[in-house]
Amino acid sequence: MIDPAAAERRLTEVEAKLAFAEDLIETLNQTVFRQQEQLDLLQEQLRVLHRQLRDALPAEERNLRDEIPPHY
Repeated sequence: MIDPAAAERRLTEVEAKLAFAEDLIETLNQTVFRQQEQLDLLQEQLRVLHRQLRDALPAEERNLRDEIPPHY
């Protein structure tokens, strides 16, 4: 036969563990959400930098052989 006091203790422990697990999951969800926001912002900044770099470069294609110093 199961001791009612022991069963009650076990149930209380399980409930406490569940509450901690739920709190941890919520904290992790918030962390992932913030990180995704940061990633989105960084990706947008990278796109802007890429556009700025592309716009700053001359439109003509450069040949590396044209840039070799004449003594070679």
